[in-house]
Amino acid sequence: MPPGRTPIETRWASDAQLPGVWEFLRREITAGRQAFVIYPVIEESKQELKAATLEYDRLAKIVFPTMRVGLLHGRLKNEEKDAVMEQFRRREVDILVATTVVEVGVDVPNATVMVIEHADRFGLAQLHQLRGRIGRGTEKSHCILVAPKTITGESRERIEAMVATSNGFEIAERDLKQRGPGEFFGTRQHGDASFSFAQPLRDHELLEFARREAFALAENPDRAKDLVARLEALSPAWQKRYQLASVG
Repeated sequence: MPPGRTPIETRWASDAQLPGVWEFLRREITAGRQAFVIYPVIEESKQELKAATLEYDRLAKIVFPTMRVGLLHGRLKNEEKDAVMEQFRRREVDILVATTVVEVGVDVPNATVMVIEHADRFGLAQLHQLRGRIGRGTEKSHCILVAPKTITGESRERIEAMVATSNGFEIAERDLKQRGPGEFFGTRQHGDASFSFAQPLRDHELLEFARREAFALAENPDRAKDLVARLEALSPAWQKRYQLASVG
C-alpha cells in the first residue's frame, strides 16, 4: 500500500448478496461518505452484462431514490465528463455510477466505497487500478467485488487475488503469471514469451545471473577467450541443441 493511503478492505459478494451491499453503501452515504459503482459496459449487450446507463436509472429511481446519483462513461463529451467529476469532487453527487473511465486520474478522498459488478469480467490489473480510486482519505475504505460464487479458473483466481492482497507488486506478479508477458519486441501483450528454454518468472534468478555474467564479459574482454574455449569444449550435439555458438 502506498505511504499515506488508508486500508482498503476487499471482499467478494454474490448477486444474491446485493441487497446487503446496497444497505452497506446507504449507511456509508448517510455517514457523509461517497461511493463508486462500476459496470463493464455502457449500454445493453448480448453478453447479458449489466449496463451503466440502465443501472444508473434503476439505482437513482428505485434503490437510492433519496440520494444524489451521477453517471459517468466514455461516450459523454469531455465537458460533460468534467462537469460530473467536478460535482462528485464537490460532494454534490453521493454515488457515481461509472465504467472504467474512472480507472486512472480520479482523486476523491471522501469516496470510501467501490462496488464493482461483474468483477469476474475485468482483468486483475484493471481491478487493482479501479480499487485505487478509493482509500485516498482518512477513513477506512471498502471494495466489494460482485461476482458469481460459482466462477472457476482464471476468473476465480483474479477475484481471490484481489481479496488476498492490496500490494501492487504482488498483484502485478500474479497478473504476469496468469496472462503471460507477451512479446518483448512485438505487439502481443499476453501469452508466453516464446523463450526456448527460460521462463522469466520461474528462472528470474538464473536470468539475473546470466545478465551479470554478460555485463562482466563486456567489461572484461579478456574473459572472451575463456568463454570461447568452454564453448569449443562442448560436443556439437549440445551446441546445436542450445544454440550456444550463436549467443552474442
